[in-house]
Amino acid sequence: MRSEVVKRGPERAPHRSLFYALGCTAADWDKPFIGVINSYSRIIPGHMHLDEISRAVQEGIRSAGGVAFETNTIGVCDGIAMNHPGMKYSLPSRELVADSAETVAEAHQFDALVFICSCDKIVPGMLMAAARINVPAVFVSGGPMMAGHVIAEGEWRAIDLSSMFEAVGRNVSGTMSDETLEEWTRNACPGCGSCAGMFTANTMNCMTEALGMALPGNGTIPGVASARLDLAFRSGAQVVDTLNRNIRPRDVITRDAMFNAFALDMALGGSTNSVLHLTAIAHEAGISFPLSWINEISASVPHLCKMSPAGKHHIEDLNAAGGIYSVMSEISDRLKLDAMTISGKTIGQVVPLYEVKDREVIHSPADAYSPTGGLAILFGSLAPEGAVVKAAAVAPEMRQHSGPARVFDSEEAATKAIMSRSIRPGDVVIIRYEGPKGGPGMREMLTPTSLLAGLGLDKEVALITDGRFSGATRGSAIGHVSPEAAARGPIAAVNEGDIVIIDIPARRLDVELDDPTIAGRLAQLPQFEPRITSGYLKRYAERVTSASTGAVFED
Repeated sequence: MRSEVVKRGPERAPHRSLFYALGCTAADWDKPFIGVINSYSRIIPGHMHLDEISRAVQEGIRSAGGVAFETNTIGVCDGIAMNHPGMKYSLPSRELVADSAETVAEAHQFDALVFICSCDKIVPGMLMAAARINVPAVFVSGGPMMAGHVIAEGEWRAIDLSSMFEAVGRNVSGTMSDETLEEWTRNACPGCGSCAGMFTANTMNCMTEALGMALPGNGTIPGVASARLDLAFRSGAQVVDTLNRNIRPRDVITRDAMFNAFALDMALGGSTNSVLHLTAIAHEAGISFPLSWINEISASVPHLCKMSPAGKHHIEDLNAAGGIYSVMSEISDRLKLDAMTISGKTIGQVVPLYEVKDREVIHSPADAYSPTGGLAILFGSLAPEGAVVKAAAVAPEMRQHSGPARVFDSEEAATKAIMSRSIRPGDVVIIRYEGPKGGPGMREMLTPTSLLAGLGLDKEVALITDGRFSGATRGSAIGHVSPEAAARGPIAAVNEGDIVIIDIPARRLDVELDDPTIAGRLAQLPQFEPRITSGYLKRYAERVTSASTGAVFED
């Protein structure tokens, strides 16, 4: 066991004295030392109850003969950080989470790890760390938040955080009163858990099941359910079994597992951020693939679920309908069934144990919303290295669209224009210099997209950015445009009024400019001046790579 180096031999007597201070006994020296890396926090609703989850995990570890040691990482609440300078720290926090998890795991030589996470950048950050450290590991999340409920137009309506951002647009347009806005505000987020729709946090927690790194139910069992604590206990016991079997993350996170994760993502219509994060996780696991591979997967996997923000259902509904493995059972003929899981069973052995319980929530392939997946990668003169769109959340009339560019060099400038009602039907809003280097930090654009939806323009106006979008975004929102403006990508050459052409079925994103014109405009641009010149964001901007490679740090 790795932990031998901190507990065996006379030269480790000082180390053992410190373990005695922690409450260990002499009987513990023969047991595996399990690190419980917990992102508990009282600033994130998805993490406010992770102390309870951790206690259940530790009980499970002890029941299976291990010794549990809890430690913590930082976390950012994307909802609270949205639409102000704090969002610049959201994506960069992913690297800090990965680095901090690596640091405590390696410094204390844990034999195995349980990662407790829930929200946006924390889940992929921990998955990156697991692949990097490569000791047996199990993931358990805090579970999704329940949807909130209000009476709207005389009947009960389920709402969530996405509803709130759109409600701001309705309030600005005068179609929602201040009193109704306040009522929704008080009811949209009723308690603990990651926000209730198929947003980034829940997308990534569902992906942990498809990757084989978590037990079934991890992505969908509500945070308030007693079954969540049962799952946590079983996950604690599972990590000891996974250690005994010597199943390591890189045995599980393989190219086939990545295929399965993207296939599930297509069926669910998950967050566009999954592309950014799964690419980064693959990088840590030593797996390389082009973004075009994602389109190949999308072409073979139907879109089976319409969860909020694309539809009316929430994660609690998906859980009741059978959960993630029930969705996977519907696409099992498309999956890599030999992919391993932390239990020692293959995906092919686990999937047949599950079936769909509600066809309104999980459609069959014969009754799919679309024969192709919920995400698409677009290429073209505006995005030579690719851009990402949640095709499942785009209105049919906007899947092919051309219109004049309305160009803004920051999210704040675009938001001001939208709120002043200066954006017109048919426009294509361009928000640039918000990429990994340019932002820096690649902010999410939930506020401008939600304002457009709240103003009733989401079916008439497209938004394109080298930044990214919240999983709560819907409408014709195309992000991750690469190369970014700060790296002199073509998006930096677009002028007000240039015609932008979007063709999602053809996987194209173009601007009506010839190559010499684009090159000439780029050559005339002044050198990009970083917006942040000190602190972590300065160092982040100097090291981060393109969104097309997962916005990871340069090796």
